Amino acid sequence: MTTINPIIRQDYPDPDIIRVGDTYYLLSTTMHFFPGGSLLASHDLVNWEIINYLYTDALDSVPGESLVYEQNIYSHGMWAPTLRYHNGTFYALFISIASGRTFIFTATDPARTWKRTTVKGTYHDASLLFDDDKVYVVYGNREIKITELDPVTFEQKKKGLNITAFTDTHNVGLGYEGSHIYKINGYYYIFNIHWPKTDPAIRTQVVHRAKKIEGPYEEFEMIRDDTDLPGMGVAQGGIVDDPCGNWYGFFFRDNGACGRIPMLTGITFKNGWPTVGKNGKIAPFKLPASTKPSHRYAPLFTSAFGEKTRKGELRLRKQWQFNHLPDCDAFSFTEDTFTIRTKSLSCNVCEARNTLTQRTFFPGCSAEVTVDATALNEFDHAGLCVLQSNYCELSITKEFGTFYLCLITRDPEDNVRERFDCLPGKVEEKIRLSSPVVRLRIDIDFTDLKDICTFSYKTGRRFEKLGCTHHLRFTLDHFCGARFGVFAYSALIAGGTAVFSDFKYSKED
Repeated sequence: MTTINPIIRQDYPDPDIIRVGDTYYLLSTTMHFFPGGSLLASHDLVNWEIINYLYTDALDSVPGESLVYEQNIYSHGMWAPTLRYHNGTFYALFISIASGRTFIFTATDPARTWKRTTVKGTYHDASLLFDDDKVYVVYGNREIKITELDPVTFEQKKKGLNITAFTDTHNVGLGYEGSHIYKINGYYYIFNIHWPKTDPAIRTQVVHRAKKIEGPYEEFEMIRDDTDLPGMGVAQGGIVDDPCGNWYGFFFRDNGACGRIPMLTGITFKNGWPTVGKNGKIAPFKLPASTKPSHRYAPLFTSAFGEKTRKGELRLRKQWQFNHLPDCDAFSFTEDTFTIRTKSLSCNVCEARNTLTQRTFFPGCSAEVTVDATALNEFDHAGLCVLQSNYCELSITKEFGTFYLCLITRDPEDNVRERFDCLPGKVEEKIRLSSPVVRLRIDIDFTDLKDICTFSYKTGRRFEKLGCTHHLRFTLDHFCGARFGVFAYSALIAGGTAVFSDFKYSKED
């Protein structure tokens, strides 16, 4: 039996999960980060590693993807994917909120390149079902629809099934969405997130079932559990079986500024209904046996920038993602350094191009890096940040030939609307520096939803702590958990350069 949750202590929302042979695969929402579509693998459902991304280049080719013309795709981009395997092929389908288009990616080897195509229709929070020689997609918000697709083109099949399976008529803050469909032991099961206004008003997981794909569907509340974080319900995700036929659920929990982090549950079928624990409360359960006990997992965080491939080529480590689509001509890296050269003007870190990020860890974590700001232009900023809409940045700036250390924040009360923020942040502290080379450190405490950042810097042998703290906040304008990032931006003259080295990531267990 185990109480190992949260199973992954990072922001991996809207997870879908499958097993192919001895390997479990997990696909999660990545929104405005590139490369996009984080694909993880495991052999025991407990330990996970990043094996690939669905795409590395532009998804929609809109200006907002690249943070140009004062546009962005914060909280948009790749949303709520479905992951399936059928007849030797992996399938991933999702919509881009930026454009409303539906994409389907396919691969025979999930660790290699995925092929992308666009299909007609907008399938919100979709889930695929391969049912003998037919393919269905279930999707929607409040009204859950089922549409039959052509098994070759994945376009809506002419004269195929196209129905509203059921509608959320409860008193809710959020109607049914986040669909996942399965066919198990003669039943069609559709899993949905649900947010009733009844006490306690938390996210819940509901299941509908029917003997026929077209219904009629019965309803059952599967999970109602905040796991001792008031208001932070567990819901939305997929289920998977192990090689022995035992079933498990993989859902996310709201976790404050850290984001939406996955929870693992045991599942038993009682009277044909998938259940967890007792009365919808997650309880200890027996973990599956590892299908590869000797496998060594790459960690979900890294203290290095680059790595050599087997062919001797240099690439960024998979734990890193760019905030929005990068300009590949304006950065370079080695295994131990990352360099940014600015090519445009920005007022704050949310507008900065080529910011390189990693997810933060619950219950606490820290990052530190040495910044060489020697080649900054006047009024440039370069440093270490925690990226959310109410961000904080610890940066070096140059003003009239003198270097300063600045702590800059965005308060959650600031009037930032519709993901558009072109205002400078608030300078909390400003310290004159004797050297443009400084080591910066940010610590985050997520315990009990504190969501607090503290800051320190070092120019000599020891760190000096700044007096200010900053409160992070999960908001819908970014819709993502907090991330560490290294960044540089120019407010007056483009062309400045910053070099980051000796990055160090630490996490609490």
